[in-house]
Amino acid sequence: MAIQTQIGETKFSIGDKIRLDYLIKEGDKERTQAFEGTVISIRGRGENRTFTLRKIGSDNIGIERIFPLNTPWIKAVKLIRHPKRRIRRSKLLFTRNPRARKI
Repeated sequence: MAIQTQIGETKFSIGDKIRLDYLIKEGDKERTQAFEGTVISIRGRGENRTFTLRKIGSDNIGIERIFPLNTPWIKAVKLIRHPKRRIRRSKLLFTRNPRARKI
């Protein structure tokens, strides 16, 4: 696989679908919010390493979030599935504008 990284015990790479539990602070309260999406890019080295998750929200609107790899706000990462085919790209930015046939 092209680029692979690890958070805790979970290894994931480009094209994997993961579920990320992220801690959010609102005033003096804290809550955990899940973000499930496809890893479309991993960039940086060492402390500055980040990865981008993309999911399709309501009304087929794409939502992307960039998460730093070394952050205490990430509580858990769960690997949902690997891609069906071998990924041969380091960035899957072409998934932003898919040219699908409409039937």
